[in-house]
Amino acid sequence: MERGTQMDAAASFDPLRPRLIRVAYRMLGSVADADDVVQDAFLRWMGTDRTDIREPEAFLRRTVTRLCLDQLKSARVRRETYVGPWLPEPLFEQADEDEEDVTLPLMLALERLSPLERAAFLLHDVFGLGFEEVAVTIQRDPAACRQLAARARTHVRDARPRFQVEKQRGMDIATAFFAASRSGDMTGLGALLAADVSLHSDGGGKRPATVRPALGFGQVMQLHRALAVNFRKHGSTLLRTCLINGLPGFVTREADGEVQTTALDIADGMVRAIYIMRNPDKLRHVH
Repeated sequence: MERGTQMDAAASFDPLRPRLIRVAYRMLGSVADADDVVQDAFLRWMGTDRTDIREPEAFLRRTVTRLCLDQLKSARVRRETYVGPWLPEPLFEQADEDEEDVTLPLMLALERLSPLERAAFLLHDVFGLGFEEVAVTIQRDPAACRQLAARARTHVRDARPRFQVEKQRGMDIATAFFAASRSGDMTGLGALLAADVSLHSDGGGKRPATVRPALGFGQVMQLHRALAVNFRKHGSTLLRTCLINGLPGFVTREADGEVQTTALDIADGMVRAIYIMRNPDKLRHVH
C-alpha cells in the first residue's frame, strides 16, 4: 500500500519537476539548492492528502516558492561573506517562450530585491501568474503583490534585454572572443568590446579570480593582456559554445584541469559584459 502511494505521488510529481526546478533556480540562483528545494517539495507531496488537490502544479509551485523564501534568508547571510563577486551557477538551456529574457544580468538584478519582491516579479512577470495566485503563494493580498512586482520592475528594468542577439551571431562572437583572448590578439579582442564593457569573475575563494569587477574598456583590456601571457604558456581548451543563462558563451578546460564557463552579454554586436564562472563548487553539474 505504501509503495503504491509513493508511486502515485511520483507519477503526478515527476512531469512537473522541470518546471518546479526552473522556479526554484530563478529564485535561488543555485542548481544544487534548487534541486534540494524541489526534492523537499516532493517529500512533502508524498506526505500530503492529495485527494482534494485539484491543481497539483499550483499547489507544488506554492510549496516550492515558500521553501525558496525560507532558503533566501540563509542565502543572503552566506553571500555577505562571499569572497569576490557572486554569480549565479551557470545553467545551459534553450529558453522557453515565457522565460526567454531571464538572462544572467537579470538574475543579478534580482539579487538586489527583497525575497518577496523577487517572488512576486518572477511569478507574475516571468511565469505569467495572476496576482490572485501570486497572493495565495506568497501569503500577501493582491494589492500588496502588485506593489511588490511594480517595485521589482523598476529595479530590474535596465537589466532586461531590449534587443536579443540572434543566436548564431552570438555564437560567432563567442567563438571570436575565445580565439582572440586565448591567442593574445588584442586588436581582435578590442574590436569586440563595448566602451563600457565590464568583467565579473566568480572564484568563490577556491580559484584565482578578480576580487572586484573590471570596469571599462581599459581595465578589461589590461586584464586580458595579463591573462594572454598565461594562456600562451599553459593553454586553454575550448570544449563547446552554448547558451549560458540565456547568453552566448563557451565552456573551457583551463591549465589547472578545471572547467570554466564564460557568458557574454552582447548588445548592438558588441560585448558589454563578461561573466566568468571559476568556482568549482558551482561547476560540479557542468562536469
